[in-house]
Amino acid sequence: MCGIAGLVRMGQGHGALADIARAMGDAVRHRGPDDGREWLDSEHGVALAHRRLAIIDLSAAGAQPMVSASGRYAMVFNGEIYDHLELRDALAAEAKAPAWRGHSDTESLLAAIEAWGLPQALQRASGMFAFALWDRHARNLQLVRDRMGEKPLYYGWAGRDFVFASELKALRAHPAFQGGIDRGSLCLLMRHNYIAGPRSIYQDVRKLQPGAILRLYGGNRPGDLPQPVPYWSLAQAIEQGRASPWQGAPAEAIDGLDRLLRGAVGRQMVADVPLGAFLSGGIDSSTVAALMQAQSSRPVKTFTIGFREPGYDEAGHALAVARHLGTEHTDLYVTPQDAIDVIPGLPKVYDEPFADPSQIPTWLVAQLARRHVTVSLSGDGGDELFGGYERYFLAQALWQRLQRVPEHLRAALARAVLALPVATLNRLFGLAGPLLPARARRYQNPGDKLHKLAQLLASMRPETVYRQLVSHWDAPDRLVLGGAQEPPTPLVGPMPAAGSFIESMMALDSLSYLPDDILVKVDRAAMAHGLETRVPLLDHRVVEFAWRLPVSMKARPGHGKWVLRQVLARYVPERITDRPKMGFGVPIDAWLRGPLRPWAEALIDPVRLRREGFFDADAVHAKWREHLSGQRDWHYRLWNVLMFQAWWEHQRCQAGGLV
Repeated sequence: MCGIAGLVRMGQGHGALADIARAMGDAVRHRGPDDGREWLDSEHGVALAHRRLAIIDLSAAGAQPMVSASGRYAMVFNGEIYDHLELRDALAAEAKAPAWRGHSDTESLLAAIEAWGLPQALQRASGMFAFALWDRHARNLQLVRDRMGEKPLYYGWAGRDFVFASELKALRAHPAFQGGIDRGSLCLLMRHNYIAGPRSIYQDVRKLQPGAILRLYGGNRPGDLPQPVPYWSLAQAIEQGRASPWQGAPAEAIDGLDRLLRGAVGRQMVADVPLGAFLSGGIDSSTVAALMQAQSSRPVKTFTIGFREPGYDEAGHALAVARHLGTEHTDLYVTPQDAIDVIPGLPKVYDEPFADPSQIPTWLVAQLARRHVTVSLSGDGGDELFGGYERYFLAQALWQRLQRVPEHLRAALARAVLALPVATLNRLFGLAGPLLPARARRYQNPGDKLHKLAQLLASMRPETVYRQLVSHWDAPDRLVLGGAQEPPTPLVGPMPAAGSFIESMMALDSLSYLPDDILVKVDRAAMAHGLETRVPLLDHRVVEFAWRLPVSMKARPGHGKWVLRQVLARYVPERITDRPKMGFGVPIDAWLRGPLRPWAEALIDPVRLRREGFFDADAVHAKWREHLSGQRDWHYRLWNVLMFQAWWEHQRCQAGGLV
């Protein structure tokens, strides 16, 4: 795991390449604190920078930038190739292996590219990665990102230099970088709490999409962004899974998933440094920890953050799983002040405005783990692959009921619900509590949810039902000044042809929410501490297998992830893990009314909002007043605005200006 950066200069004059590359690399030094180097092809205006977090082959033989055995290719690589030893065996069997200098996976991948070409090497490799490959013969640069988007890679132009990096702060280190705010991307942030790829917060910078290759040739003109091409597509994997569905019995599917997950976890346990796992006590992280312990001769190190606030603490559940498995478990209970103290540093950590509040506990658990290990496995991806989110069941139930109600009745019901204040609906919901299903009784702020439901009643397409459920600001183009038209994302347009309504929602989340929220959250929080994270559930073989399974093996009435639960039950009794799903969150709603109020009011001061010109100040303050009064819970919408404001303040201060 590392930080990479670099540039290709178009035209004459290649002075200062080394200095610029060094500055860009130093901007991501936190991602690779162990070593830092640059490589130049001055004749062709190419500079590559690498900041290393040594995981495999800690010697100088694993240092980067790395040149291939023939001298044709130069590479900067971030991530891990989990099956790189198998690649070496295959190269040896074909008599194509070079004289190995060390045992790093970067060297293995370079040799595979020389022997088979980049497309075939990528098809045969399994891992998480983002890398840049300079071909000295063809004189082209190729940027590549892993299949599911675990590792980040940004690219764009700074004057006549094509630039790329693991994080935006490296691009900002280039003296010609402009950094105009993309107001359409700001609309995306207000709707989703993240900026969906390929957009970034900057007008002329893009994220390389998962499973894609971008090729830059000498004929590319400054300002023109090449079009990436896929070498693997999740959308195609979903279609192929649907075209070739699982035909075996459920027991065979459980065996198959167990086998695939054991293999994925086993490959991802290879490291030359201490290794552990995040453990929340939920299905996904417990499965990963269980499969690690089943393949380890010593207790696996596991880590959990606990909170004293009811409804936010999972530490007790994690401890029960850890005791059963026999892991070497570390938990740390943090106070609200511990969590609040993290918030001022979030704009620097996340680099691009990002507003998922679970970024706070994620940062804390990464900090805890790094005190003990350098690599930590994570259970992310299970909800998207196996149908674990509560909203899937809620949306499906709404859809099934709403489509049976005539349009005029839906409109009348919507008007009636919206006419009742949220506080009144909360009281009515409380009175009806004993008559409601257990799942419904767990909802917080039911009045807000009923108002949202009322807004859905007039929309009778499944994609708009789901879009409404996952949106924060419903019309962000009216909130963002100059927002004009919101850019398209996977949530715009028809649902993917993924089968049932639940599977279509899973597909949408896998295409957008997973790479642009969940994986961003984990990567930035971990790398801020120099911690590598690995996600076994996102091994592409597991993903492809999961999409062959019928929805009945994933989302069943009452709970999701059925097949994954059956795998876990082989290692941990269901009595320990059978509990309602909890989000990995913190009580932002209460904190905004309490200890965070002065911080928030400074950031969204109406005079300041009008001066900066990004948001409709009246709209923001209407929500703020309602939230403070307790009439409504607007913390999601407000947190989106606050995280952009905090990020903007950080950028201005970094540039030497005052907000």
